[in-house]
Amino acid sequence: MPSNSETILTVNTHPGDSTIESITGDKFKGDGYYGRSDGLHTLQVDLNGFLGNIELQGTLAIDPTTEDWFTVRLGSGQTIDTTGKLVSASTNKLEYTSNETSSKTYNFTGNYVWVRAYVSNWTDGTVNSIRLNH
Repeated sequence: MPSNSETILTVNTHPGDSTIESITGDKFKGDGYYGRSDGLHTLQVDLNGFLGNIELQGTLAIDPTTEDWFTVRLGSGQTIDTTGKLVSASTNKLEYTSNETSSKTYNFTGNYVWVRAYVSNWTDGTVNSIRLNH
């Protein structure tokens, strides 16, 4: 089966007034929607001066309600920092306590029917995009 790649959160810029903002993205089809058995996904997060938290949420429900969503553990993240060093990570939430400008990828496995991005405690910067490949 061919892979799918789509932007699950487009450009969002904080108003720059230090207010605390949050965004819950729309739901997008995960591997489970298509009945795929491998559950392999890759998430790319592209930020510019971002200060806040980012989570990926998933659900196994076909027609999810608010209570059906849970945080997905992002594993084997691959980052190349400004010095060119490759850094790995595994986390439930991407927390940026100083302004972050980077593009990072994270792999995760799960037969999620739907996935969405959730941005919280956001006080500065821009989410250029969050992309999902599966």
